[in-house]
Amino acid sequence: MSFRKWAVTALIITLAGLSAQAQFQFQPQQGPLIKLQSSDPAFDALVSKDAKAEVLADGFMWCEGPVWIEKHKMLVFSDVRKNIIYKWTQEKGKEVYLEPSGYTGTIPRGGEMGSNGLGLSPAGELVICQNGNRQMAVMDAPLDKPQPKYKVLANNYNGLKFDSPNDVTFLDNGDIYFTDPPYGLEGNVGDPLKEAKYQGVYRIAKKDGKVTLLTTEVTRPNGIGIFPGGKQILIANSDPANPLWYIYDLDKDGLLANQRVFYKPTGQGFGSPDGLKIDKQGNVFATGPGGVWIFNKTGKLLGRIMLDMLTSNCVFSADQKTLYVTNTNRVLKIALR
Repeated sequence: MSFRKWAVTALIITLAGLSAQAQFQFQPQQGPLIKLQSSDPAFDALVSKDAKAEVLADGFMWCEGPVWIEKHKMLVFSDVRKNIIYKWTQEKGKEVYLEPSGYTGTIPRGGEMGSNGLGLSPAGELVICQNGNRQMAVMDAPLDKPQPKYKVLANNYNGLKFDSPNDVTFLDNGDIYFTDPPYGLEGNVGDPLKEAKYQGVYRIAKKDGKVTLLTTEVTRPNGIGIFPGGKQILIANSDPANPLWYIYDLDKDGLLANQRVFYKPTGQGFGSPDGLKIDKQGNVFATGPGGVWIFNKTGKLLGRIMLDMLTSNCVFSADQKTLYVTNTNRVLKIALR
């Protein structure tokens, strides 16, 4: 999500905080406020009724793109405005992992210039959506010996520079799918440096690095995830004028087909559809208005994990029993089952 939208929403929350808490009946506890809202018995099988949110780290400006790296038992995530990727481990807590993470230029700039979405490729490389550099890149260093050295995967389509790659997912064959909204441009959609007249969703082919524009139909493409089996893809539209999740089929060539609405939230709290993850059974954990929305693979709402601050993204532990959530200026750990 755009930091600007967060700032506006934060003001609204401040003015209406008491009424919002009354509406959702948040109960004070250690750590952030949390409420479980079950809409189906399947939710209770996924999330314990006693689930609580633990703050792992805080003090960020706007954190995003969490990735759990099981081999090194560490969580890495972006602070988009600080231009830093942090890591968290049980032993040492929060540490700087990569700096600079998304903008390596010499001309001073502000806004959302750092890395945003992060992903661990099937080959075990850290793939980075670099807002400031306006490109998709991979860290050119071992995961346990990080260095701010980057190999460019793609930075344009047909000669037009990307706006600010936002989130990323992978097919099992290594193809990279990513979204490109305008949020990393200092002037957003009206920035004079914007080159394409649309917002796109793209694929980078593993075999030859070819970039394919998959769709321009999503006005503010954001979170993205591929369902188990590689036959369908889910894309969040964070446009306040049309907030929803789209689902597409992936054809035999890995292209998008048969767009339809997966789910459209209405009157369900502050925030917009943002980052998401899909578990091994095809259940969707999608950050959005009020917290984390949980759907089954057909788009049926199972329930929500309501949080008291804006959520931007999430990721599972290796056994998918824990959910890590980037939640405005902090990172949360929620034991699911």
